[in-house]
Amino acid sequence: MLTKEKVQDFLKEIEVDDLVNNLQIMGNDVYIDMTAHSPAMHEKKKLEAAMKQAFASEFGEEVHLKLKIVSPEPSEIQQSQIKGKQIPGIQNIIAIASGKGGVGKSTVSANMAVTLAKMGFKVGLLDADIYGPSVPTMFDTEGQKPISVEVNGKNLMKPIENYRVKMLSIGYFSGANQAVVWRGPMASKALNQMIRDAAWGELDFLLIDLPPGTGDIHLSIIQEVPVTGAVIVSTPQHVALADVRKGIAMFQMESINIPVLGLIENMAYFTPEELPDNKYYIFGNQGAQYLAEDLGIPVLGEIPLIQSIREAGDVGRPAALQDGSKIADIYTETARKMVESLVERNKNLPPTEAVKISTMAGCSPKAK
Repeated sequence: MLTKEKVQDFLKEIEVDDLVNNLQIMGNDVYIDMTAHSPAMHEKKKLEAAMKQAFASEFGEEVHLKLKIVSPEPSEIQQSQIKGKQIPGIQNIIAIASGKGGVGKSTVSANMAVTLAKMGFKVGLLDADIYGPSVPTMFDTEGQKPISVEVNGKNLMKPIENYRVKMLSIGYFSGANQAVVWRGPMASKALNQMIRDAAWGELDFLLIDLPPGTGDIHLSIIQEVPVTGAVIVSTPQHVALADVRKGIAMFQMESINIPVLGLIENMAYFTPEELPDNKYYIFGNQGAQYLAEDLGIPVLGEIPLIQSIREAGDVGRPAALQDGSKIADIYTETARKMVESLVERNKNLPPTEAVKISTMAGCSPKAK
């Protein structure tokens, strides 16, 4: 017979008794209220999965575990986290990052921005890759220059706009063939100006296309703006995934603690145009899925290696604009999963940190 003492002994055995706030037994139903180690969504999910697996293994499937996991009170470290000041009018700031270069992060950023705009969201895109700006090329806006506008008595930069996406990039201020040779502080100052001294207006999403790695630029962005969540882009190879772990670890540091909304696997497989139903896993298969499961974060999408994506980016018309195409549908589903993950993040974090979304555009929270 299941008793409270048996369950208490088992909780001590698996070393979670200090996290339990309340324990009740009703027949074969075990009600447990717990406090997670940290407010991060992935930590709560990992704790829930581990508890259910442990109870099923110890007591069998006939025992039903009813878990309620709450966020802990912020620690002194968390209270002094690196957080920037809110930007008026911008609801959600999403950092799109990768641990290494060459994974197609900017292409993913451009197509995600266009997809969100098509879904009805108001979208901005900041090209924070100071040393390799590609947004002007991908949006067919090379040679354009932001103009100055007066807002509430202050002169601000007006972002360039195309395909219903507002954009700023260092590429609009430097010549196409001009190298940007700046030290970290100079690059960070330029970025801060593009964020703070711009007339973004009302935005549901500001996507920030970060440079590869984990350096000055990343920390400057985190210090300057309150990033709602991060999306990590990778390719399936083990060498790319090893660097992705470092990128995720940066966002999950206790002094930063930015929720990772999910992982996008770019170049997941090759599909030739003449054989649209064939998939060739030339860079490996399911590498991102295994990593995501290991880290307790969702896979938001698998973007194939299709020639039209490269061609569309080169001519300045992102592939996601091709209504009814396979790639547009894949990006739409990926964007929908990102929004669902964001809704869940906002629901699970304390209300003071949650940011509301003005339109769901057909998205819904994930079912438990």
